[in-house]
Amino acid sequence: MSIGIRRKPTSSESRVRRLNLGAVAGALVGVALAAWLLSSYGIMQILEVLARVGWLGMVAVVLFHLPQMLCSALGWQVIAGPSDLPKRTWLLLRWIREGVNNLLPLAQIGGEFVVARLLRRRGMPLATAIGGTIGDLMLEMATQVVFTMLGVALLVHSVGHTETTQLVSKGLLFAALAVAAAFLGVWLGLAAVIEKAVLRMGRSLGWPATAQIDGLHAALVGCFRSPGRVAASASWHLLSWLLGGIEVWLVMHFFGHDVGLGPGMIIESLGQAAKAVGFAVPGAIGVQEGGYVVVCRLLGIAPEVAIALSLVKRLREVLLGIPGLILWHRIEAASGDRAVA
Repeated sequence: MSIGIRRKPTSSESRVRRLNLGAVAGALVGVALAAWLLSSYGIMQILEVLARVGWLGMVAVVLFHLPQMLCSALGWQVIAGPSDLPKRTWLLLRWIREGVNNLLPLAQIGGEFVVARLLRRRGMPLATAIGGTIGDLMLEMATQVVFTMLGVALLVHSVGHTETTQLVSKGLLFAALAVAAAFLGVWLGLAAVIEKAVLRMGRSLGWPATAQIDGLHAALVGCFRSPGRVAASASWHLLSWLLGGIEVWLVMHFFGHDVGLGPGMIIESLGQAAKAVGFAVPGAIGVQEGGYVVVCRLLGIAPEVAIALSLVKRLREVLLGIPGLILWHRIEAASGDRAVA
C-alpha cells in the first residue's frame, strides 16, 4: 500500500490558478450580461437588423479595418524605436496581437505578451521588445482618452448636459489621471523597481532567463525621450481611433441608419471606453454591448440596432482574428522546428 503525498502548489502555480479563476468568473458575468441584453431586446429583432449588412457589407467592414490596423502598427513601430524589422512584420504582429486580445479567453492585454515574445524570436532583446510594447500600449491608452474627450464633447453638443454625460465625464477624468500616473510612474522609476525585483528573484531561484529583462527601464524610458517619436506615434494611434468612428458610420449605413460621422465618433469613442472598463472580462463580452446600448439610446438609436452594431464588430474580429491566431501558430511551429533542427 502506497501513500500518495500531495505536492504543495508553488506560488507561481497558485497565481496562475487565481488568474484562470478570475478569467472564468469574468467570462461568466459577461455571458450572463450578453444573454440578458439579447433576451431583453429580442434576438429575432437584433438578427433582422444584423442581416441588413449582408456578405458584401461584412466584407467591406473587414477590409476597412485593415487601414486602422496598419495605423496602429505604424504607431507601435515608431514608439518602439529603430529596428531592422519591416513595416510588414509590425503589421502581422499587430494582427496577431488583436486576434489574441479579441478571441482568446484572456484579459485584453494577453496579445502584448505574445508579440513581445515573437519580437524576441526575431532577434530583438527581450527588454527592448517588452519596453516598446508597453510604451505603445501606454500611448494607445493616452490617445484613447483624447478620442473619448472628443466623443464626450460631441455628445454634449448633441444632447446637452445630462446625468449620463456627467457620469462619463467623471469617468474620463479618472482615466486621464490613471494614464498620467502611469507615465509619471515610468519617469519615477517604477519599471526599474520591477526590473530589479525580477532580477533579484531570478538570481535567488536560479532562473538565468530573467536576466534577459535587464535594461527594461532604460528601454521603456527611451521610448519617450524623443518628442518627435512620441508625437508621430500618438498621431498614428489617434488616426486609428478616428477610423474606428468611420467604421461605425459605415456599419450604420448598411443598417439603413445614416447617422453621420459625428454620431459615429460618439458611439465608437464611448463604446470603446466601455470596452476598456471591462478589460477583466475576456473580449468584454456583454460589456461592449451594454455600452453601445447606453450611448445609442442617448442618440435616439434603438437598442436592437446598438447590439447588432456590436455583433458586426465582433464578427469582424472573428473573421480577422482566426487567421491571426493561425499565423501565430505557424510562427510558433516554425520556431520550434528550427530549435529542434
